Amino acid sequence: MAELVAKEIMNKNVITISKDASIEELSEILLKNNISGMPVVDEEDNMIGIVTEGDIIVQDTDLHFPRYFRLLDSIIYLESLSKFKKNLKKHLATKVEDIMTEEVIVVEENTTVSDIANLMTEKNINRVPVIDENKNLVGIITRADIVKSMTKKQ
Repeated sequence: MAELVAKEIMNKNVITISKDASIEELSEILLKNNISGMPVVDEEDNMIGIVTEGDIIVQDTDLHFPRYFRLLDSIIYLESLSKFKKNLKKHLATKVEDIMTEEVIVVEENTTVSDIANLMTEKNINRVPVIDENKNLVGIITRADIVKSMTKKQ
């Protein structure tokens, strides 16, 4: 029995985001679709990067939750709550292009599932875009797809 390859297990309905989208838009798409990352595309739909939840969180920012304490059933903030709100608004307006990873690890449609699993483990990545012979984005494989493929192979 031949080993499964990328095109047999990939999700062909790839959710992408524009490089010009904001972190707020990115967050909404991630939450709505219950995913943790997606490819970033330019105006011509060429893949130019990848962005994940981790990129949103790790973003270098002045966004620190204000410290507070309770006194007689009141909350007293030690830092300015308005400064936090201002910084949050600024953070959410940041463009995807500013936080994405540009050097994307990709696989081709005929890459074996075992090679993909090894690549994901070695590079500590959760998803890998799949490209065709013309370097066009045709799918995406997640760690969950790898696990599902193990039962499919049986």
